[in-house]
Amino acid sequence: MQDYTKECKLLESFAIQGKVQSIAPYGEGHINVTMLVVTDQAKYILQKINTVVFKNPEQVMNNILLVTEHIGKCGALSLTVIKTKDGAPMLKTEDGCYRVYDFIDDSVTYQKAEDREVFKNSGFAFGEFQNHLADFDASKLFETIARFHDTPNRFQNFLKAVEENKSGRLKDCEKEVAFVMERKDTLDKIVKGLEDGSVPLRVTHNDTKLNNILMDGKTKKGKAVIDLDTVMPGSMLYDFGDSIRFGASTAAEDEKDLSKVNFDIDLFRAYAEGFVGAVKEKITKREAELLPYSAYLMTIECGMRFLTDFIDGDTYFATKYPEHNLVRCRTQFKLAEQMQVREKEMAQVIEEILG
Repeated sequence: MQDYTKECKLLESFAIQGKVQSIAPYGEGHINVTMLVVTDQAKYILQKINTVVFKNPEQVMNNILLVTEHIGKCGALSLTVIKTKDGAPMLKTEDGCYRVYDFIDDSVTYQKAEDREVFKNSGFAFGEFQNHLADFDASKLFETIARFHDTPNRFQNFLKAVEENKSGRLKDCEKEVAFVMERKDTLDKIVKGLEDGSVPLRVTHNDTKLNNILMDGKTKKGKAVIDLDTVMPGSMLYDFGDSIRFGASTAAEDEKDLSKVNFDIDLFRAYAEGFVGAVKEKITKREAELLPYSAYLMTIECGMRFLTDFIDGDTYFATKYPEHNLVRCRTQFKLAEQMQVREKEMAQVIEEILG
């Protein structure tokens, strides 16, 4: 049985209610260490922040506080940061950085969309997240991971990997390298839009997986968006596109049999009905035009990152076998190719939803 004496001692520094009764591992996250704390008065989430991934935890917590407090002012449910007794948003110790959240009860998370309704509701939840923050000045947020969705910069990193060929694997992925090179002029629309102002700077979640929404187990509707570590200034298009990238695929991200990997336009429609239906009063004309493109862009960007890492020798993404990153990039490239072909069809769906 694990000893949680250290955690009990840490919790004495936070302004929690009641006496600790139990502490246990919680959730399926792989980045931070997460524990459920039960006291005789309340429940909390205690997390040890992964400072290898998030090198500036103070900036991360600054962003989370600003965003959650703003959402709270809108009367919506959000994570609540429990500060230390000294008023700090986290506790820094020799062992690492710790934070505490209120536990949101009567909620479930889904690892994948069990049906169309769940995916639509997840789109609505992330759309509402945008709505609550539409009047928030995103420039107040730190860019905690520099140039995270700067796709042209990702392309330059890819070119460097190809040139250096550190792993000697270039001969194994010539077709995939050619796929990227053929599309090198399709990667800059959102970055250019942010630069010239045609795409507004907004709060971006940057990790819009289905399991980052707490949902009501009975209604299957979203209650609160969680996992806000990657909240940064950016474009809502990044969040929409990335949701489609993984959610509207008919197969797993590392499916070896590409015949099973296809872009599902009905799942695209479901998510768009939720997301666009929520933001239709806030979205600009240019953002609406770029929604189909954003799905393609986030997909080819992800594939390009997998391919870059494969060529570099698997230095970033965790892999289970030597070709794992190459397999991943192939699924993304097949989806991206299909999205290019069906861009007009996607645009028609968006127009129908916007009326």
